Amino acid sequence: MGHQESLSRIIEEIVVPQAGDVDRSASFPRKAVDALSDAGLLALTVPAEYGGGGQDLRAATEVIGQLSTACGSTAMVVMMHYSAVAALTAAEAGDVLREIAAGRHLSTLAFSEAGSRSHFWAPVSTATDEGGRIRLDARKSWVTSAGQADSYVWSSRPVTAPGPMTLWLVTTGEAGLSIGPEFDGLGLRGNDSRPVTAAGLMVSHSARLGADGAGLDLALSAVLPSFLLLNAAASVGLMQAVTRETADHLTRTRLQHLDRSLAQRPESRAILARMRIETDRTAALLDGTLTAIEQGRTDAQLLVLEVKAAADGGAAEVADLAMTACGGAAFRKELGIERRFRDSRAARVMAPTTSALLDFVGRVLTGLPLLDGPEA
Repeated sequence: MGHQESLSRIIEEIVVPQAGDVDRSASFPRKAVDALSDAGLLALTVPAEYGGGGQDLRAATEVIGQLSTACGSTAMVVMMHYSAVAALTAAEAGDVLREIAAGRHLSTLAFSEAGSRSHFWAPVSTATDEGGRIRLDARKSWVTSAGQADSYVWSSRPVTAPGPMTLWLVTTGEAGLSIGPEFDGLGLRGNDSRPVTAAGLMVSHSARLGADGAGLDLALSAVLPSFLLLNAAASVGLMQAVTRETADHLTRTRLQHLDRSLAQRPESRAILARMRIETDRTAALLDGTLTAIEQGRTDAQLLVLEVKAAADGGAAEVADLAMTACGGAAFRKELGIERRFRDSRAARVMAPTTSALLDFVGRVLTGLPLLDGPEA
């Protein structure tokens, strides 16, 4: 069975049936993640030389988009795993990539910190050489799959080199690691996003990903494009789902006193049309950005920075319109729209936030460096 057939089966048989319960109980979608791993979908972007699927970023966005139409939490878990794989691949971390390819490993990013908040490019956590091993001390603010992942791609200040950041592969469950309370948030409630603290966590020098002090370069060149495009894909999937669900509701719900469906009201159709236009426009930007990357165009970097900001805003707008179009029914759990509405709010505050991305885009347009100050 090919990857697409496996994905469709997993979504239909596992992800869709459990999506409501994942949201209500804030439970990690373990059954779906295990099925995706068994089907080779967690290894989709692992290079073939390590036993993975060898697929590109476009293939990954298609997986995330389809998962997001069914369950935002499941899409988020896989999105962060694919982003971690991008870092591991760039750093040629063969051992862990082979584990992922064998279906035995879930990874994630551990970038955002309590001390620098959403400014992931400026970690305040430390890495100290202590007699041949490295001591990591940090307060990571939000880590997706915190209590479920097998490893974190972890950022810190460099050990000795200049530069703002060094990256490490940290295995979960090690002494010195502690995980905060279970996530009880507004949306994406099943992604097990929690604070993670390192207090005297000892790792070997071989756990370093790339050169000391070169972590920001790796993050910007490999991790950030994956994260931004995959996040946009998740937003597009949400928009497609909520637009379809709104159309279905308007078509099947009747105003008995007028003997007509809600779809026969011009104002309802106009709202639905706005939703579809915004969804198609955002999907086209995502597709165009992927094409620019594939063709090596000079505008690729700018489009990469634009796409998450555009998708974040589009998802929130479309979900809000759905709530308006469907009225009181949209507030009920069984329709599924209020879950999409809550999930749509999360992307704008994920680092880099929408406000940070707008600043980045403005900097590129005016010839300024993407970052300035000591973190540049």
